[in-house]
Amino acid sequence: MADGVPPPSPALKPCLLNEIRDLHDVVITAVILPKGDGLISLSEDGTLQVLLKRKGDQYWPSIHHTMQTSCSCMAFSPETRRLFVGTVAGNICVSPTLWLYHQGTRMTVVLFVLEVEWLLSTGQDKSLTWHCSESGQLLGTYNTTACVSGLQFDVETRHAFVGDQSGQVTILKLEQDRCSLVTTFKGHTGNITALCWDPIHRMLFSGSSDQSIIMWDIGGRTGTAIELQGHKDKVQGLCYASPTHHLISCSSDGRMVIWDMNVTREETPEWLDSDSCQKCEKPFFWNFKQMWDRRRIGLRQHHCRKCGEAVCAKCSSNSSPIPLMGFEFPVRVCNTCHESIPEKDRVSTSTFHNSEHNIVYMHYESTIGILLTSGTDKVIKVWMIPRFS
Repeated sequence: MADGVPPPSPALKPCLLNEIRDLHDVVITAVILPKGDGLISLSEDGTLQVLLKRKGDQYWPSIHHTMQTSCSCMAFSPETRRLFVGTVAGNICVSPTLWLYHQGTRMTVVLFVLEVEWLLSTGQDKSLTWHCSESGQLLGTYNTTACVSGLQFDVETRHAFVGDQSGQVTILKLEQDRCSLVTTFKGHTGNITALCWDPIHRMLFSGSSDQSIIMWDIGGRTGTAIELQGHKDKVQGLCYASPTHHLISCSSDGRMVIWDMNVTREETPEWLDSDSCQKCEKPFFWNFKQMWDRRRIGLRQHHCRKCGEAVCAKCSSNSSPIPLMGFEFPVRVCNTCHESIPEKDRVSTSTFHNSEHNIVYMHYESTIGILLTSGTDKVIKVWMIPRFS
């Protein structure tokens, strides 16, 4: 850990406030009302519920509505109290209106932008559309190369961040009736499962089924990409507490991680190419010439996660966590790097917590420090994050 940076505080541990059980189906998306006096949940079977907090801080059903078709996503505007529900048939329901946006294909994300009165949506038809949220008029469409699984929007610059199932993140500049491609990010080996945008520090976080998180420093304009390796299953949700500079992530195995982003982190190095070990110079198994010249069997190639050098097993017989590079679990390092890492730099910069249910969705209300998780057990859990509240 860098000098002068204190270790993570034990106060970061989430405190379980409520468990909401007896739900009809797995809740695929939910939001906490801004003042914490209730929540809205949506199940894939089309069950829409509004639960209000009563005496004893318990959540009780207030509104129960069953949609006519299965649902897949939802967006809620607390300022206008408008609710937008996307269905597996490609429709968006805005009571009492039904709009056809991605007809015949499952909708994946619905995003309402109050400042410009736009409704952004994506579907399995590999398209991003934006409509006028007042009239329903189509303003523009952009076709993606793969199904979109994550979407964020920056109001100030009107940039849309689009994550897809190929593991790519595309940045688009949206105008009233057109859009232009800005750039694409490629860093994940699995599909994008979650996106989170911090408009203050101008950082984009992407989570993937490859169990990793990448922080893309958009505002720094240096192309910095920081990897965060702290999950052992696919990342299911990302939320950012901008005032305290902490990232909250969850995975389908129930693990919740709170990352201290105040720590100065390092980019992981690119893996170097070599026909022989860059420490002992013994040939790798495909280097037939050296194997013949030296009359020896080639070795398997490995890479040091700290320096990126290509090394053999004997020259990388140690492993170590490298929290400053995002590796919270022990990873392979060469013997030289293992000796050079001081013990204080092996101390975790994050805190780990077990939610005790397989998380499929999470939502964080930063104004009150309340975190919501829903799981495959058909249970919603409501947590308080003390440090953030």
